Amino acid sequence: MKIVVLIKQVPDTAEERRLDPGTGRVDRQANDPVIDEITERALELALSVKDKDKSTEVAVLAMGPEETSKAIRKALSMGADSGIHILDPALAGADITLTAAALAAALKGAQADLIIAGNESTDGRAGIVPAMVAEHLGLPLLGALASAAIGAGTVSGERLNDAGTQRVSAPLPAMLTVTESFEEARFPNFKGIMGAKRKPVTTLSASGLGIATEPLSTVIDLEQRPPRTAGRKIIDEGDAAAQLVDFLVTQRLI
Repeated sequence: MKIVVLIKQVPDTAEERRLDPGTGRVDRQANDPVIDEITERALELALSVKDKDKSTEVAVLAMGPEETSKAIRKALSMGADSGIHILDPALAGADITLTAAALAAALKGAQADLIIAGNESTDGRAGIVPAMVAEHLGLPLLGALASAAIGAGTVSGERLNDAGTQRVSAPLPAMLTVTESFEEARFPNFKGIMGAKRKPVTTLSASGLGIATEPLSTVIDLEQRPPRTAGRKIIDEGDAAAQLVDFLVTQRLI
């Protein structure tokens, strides 16, 4: 079985993220770049399958600037066998439509039995790119799973929602996305770090993938989030409960 995991390099999720007012894009220089935690969990799921079946091949696919290679190398040090890097300055600032098209084009040549991704990235939080990729490839999508079981020819799992638990399954090839219910990623060990330097990474360009590079959406304007104002103090003089109810009603919280 071959599993391809979609990983993404994002600004450090532990710090405040902001947009560049000049471009309308995420300011990726304001924070240290890290692998998005949810895609690390996706990789951990793939590696857990490999732990049980050594014939399983795990590849990672990422799209981004030159420094994204660091995220790919970390994934290789964790146990992935190979990497694919979509690297093209013409793709800078790509919207979700262009991103999905590029990822799908790269996956067409990867011959994956299973594609695993996070349910949403922490920088964009659109939560729709995996579904768009699956549509491009004509694959079934098992999205936002809380658990998964990967077999020789099928994948199944459970999805939690307000109505209860949904049990879903699909034949391979297929695509699934994980949520934070999955295990945290393992740490690379010294052997993995040294071995990552010898693992292959294929670099692909937009022209090589045969895709257009013009995004279909642009940022027209943006505004900085206003500073937080001081809260309202309620002093109990016998009517605190009524004041609290009035406040909640005014704020449309009840």
